[in-house]
Amino acid sequence: AYYTVCEENAIPAYIERSRSGNGAHIWIFFSSPMEAKTARAFVSSILTAAMEKCSKVNFKSYDRCFPNQDIMPKGGFGNLIALPLQGLARKQQNSVFVDVQFNPYDDQWALLSSAKRVDMSQVETVLAKLNRKSELGSLMSDSEETPWKTKDNTVSLCDFPNELSIIVSNMLYIPVEGLSNHAINIIKRLAAFKNPDFYRAQAMRMPIYNKPRIICLAEDYEKYIAIPRGCKNALENVLRQSSINFQFVDETNGGNNIDVTFNGELREEQKPAADALLSDNIGVLSATTAFGKTVVASYLISQRKANTLVLVHTQSLMKQWKDSLEKFLCFDIEPPKQKSRGRKPTWSPVGVLGGGKSTLHGFVDVAVMQSLFDGENVKELVRDYGMIIVDECHHVSAVNFEAILKYANAKYVYGLTATPTRQDGHHPIIFMQCGEIKYRVDAKKQAEKRNFEHYLIPKFTSFRKQYDSGTLISKIYSDLAESEIRNKRIADDVIKAVLNGRTPIVLTERKEHIDLLKPLIQFRCKNVVTLTGAASQKEKRIAMETLSKVPTNEPLVIIATGKYVGEGFDYPRLDTLFLALPIAWKGKVAQYAGRLHRNFDGKNEVQIYDYADIHIPVLERMYQKRLRGYASIGYKVKIENTPNENPGIIYDGK
Repeated sequence: AYYTVCEENAIPAYIERSRSGNGAHIWIFFSSPMEAKTARAFVSSILTAAMEKCSKVNFKSYDRCFPNQDIMPKGGFGNLIALPLQGLARKQQNSVFVDVQFNPYDDQWALLSSAKRVDMSQVETVLAKLNRKSELGSLMSDSEETPWKTKDNTVSLCDFPNELSIIVSNMLYIPVEGLSNHAINIIKRLAAFKNPDFYRAQAMRMPIYNKPRIICLAEDYEKYIAIPRGCKNALENVLRQSSINFQFVDETNGGNNIDVTFNGELREEQKPAADALLSDNIGVLSATTAFGKTVVASYLISQRKANTLVLVHTQSLMKQWKDSLEKFLCFDIEPPKQKSRGRKPTWSPVGVLGGGKSTLHGFVDVAVMQSLFDGENVKELVRDYGMIIVDECHHVSAVNFEAILKYANAKYVYGLTATPTRQDGHHPIIFMQCGEIKYRVDAKKQAEKRNFEHYLIPKFTSFRKQYDSGTLISKIYSDLAESEIRNKRIADDVIKAVLNGRTPIVLTERKEHIDLLKPLIQFRCKNVVTLTGAASQKEKRIAMETLSKVPTNEPLVIIATGKYVGEGFDYPRLDTLFLALPIAWKGKVAQYAGRLHRNFDGKNEVQIYDYADIHIPVLERMYQKRLRGYASIGYKVKIENTPNENPGIIYDGK
């Protein structure tokens, strides 16, 4: 197909059989040196056109175009490419140039000496013709607002059979019989998007090994193309715009009916969120911490009355969900007969799987995602449920977690998250697997509704050190964590907050930093608890038990890694956050700040102490990004030792 496009556009191209004889390469020679960026756009445009002609050409082919990035990595030498005419392989008639029938040319050197070359004017002509908007063609939008939107996905009646029946199961299955190559290509592109990781690495002149240029979730079967269920609206748009006659055939699993009622009452702000999710079988709720996503999910279960599997990514979340579901749901279910002898454990209709526990009942269960695998395969029990609820659904983009939803065929699939974007840019996967955002809670408006004020207290440090442009951020983090002056200042501020009756949590990105901060705080505060992901399960359990036993009238400081408690950690007493090491991404700012947003008696304001290392350019830029993050969730600047009446508004750059 690629060679055909070259022929149609008068591009001289030469086919080489690979050294193994199992593949082939196409060589295009230029008349003069050309920028890698231009050459790549040229060959990518040809490949995009080839995909229109042959549906078997997959998106991985974009990663087989050499040079494989626009800018050479620092310290790199460019791509190592095996040249043709390798002696041993040539004896097997491999590593030679061949014609379109794959017959080797008799005189390889004569072919090369007479090879035609492409000049810049030809490149510009082909780009103008084939590269109408992007050399990669139409792909799914990476917008969290309109993930179903794609560009130039125009098909016609002749691209489809008279009637198209689309099977809705764990994925959308579209029969290939009667589809043109153009239609197949368009459908696949509904489930594909540019990989920001690739472009970020390329822009930073870093290697792009193992970073695909395009991520595609479509799958090829003998008689079907399969795309994720979240692409349904995008597929409908394409078909309706072209007046295609189609229907969806529902073969999802509606699950078993359970007798359950809601033991609570939705707040006014929660009702439209629940209604929006109930309006469709699939969708995402994007809401801030303390909105009550668990309560809304409990209400959904009571309305759908389908047996439900709740997916979480940590054991602590599993326990929180179990406790909440038992609180907000009433089951009319006959418990099984207890053993006549031995200790009789308390039976609950809410089962769990994870952390060595397995009490699944098939009514409403909570499972840690990692526990749903047998080796590399997803456990069959995932298909026994009529509804799946994914907590912190931004984790679905991870390959293993995505595999669970790709396998599940539940009729109802809902995702819950406070941060529907991901730092790696892979959030389109969330919407493909869990559906589009059905309801979004504005973080600023939500902050206004809380019973406390939100303040940012910037603390500008004197940290100075000379770094060259090639210094890794990990090295800078190490220097920050080891700075005695900086650590003493943080510890002094923490103790000052404790003496003012506040309950602080100190978040850092490094366990070693905790080991340095703890001694500075511990001898001045009665209760200091550390939480890290590196701790054993026993140590984590003891730490949480310690927290639960600290009286509210006693001083307390928590020192933790942001990765461990940044999401899903629920301790309502917290009212002050000390950001001990810098971060940049607004999603992480929202996650960390969310630890303070639970209601608690006597809480009238929450504070975030941000240590801004403005004398280091890269750290100063990170601080500016954090400011925009704080502004987006309703925080205002408050300078220490000044009255609260005139807090400063953070300029968010909009």
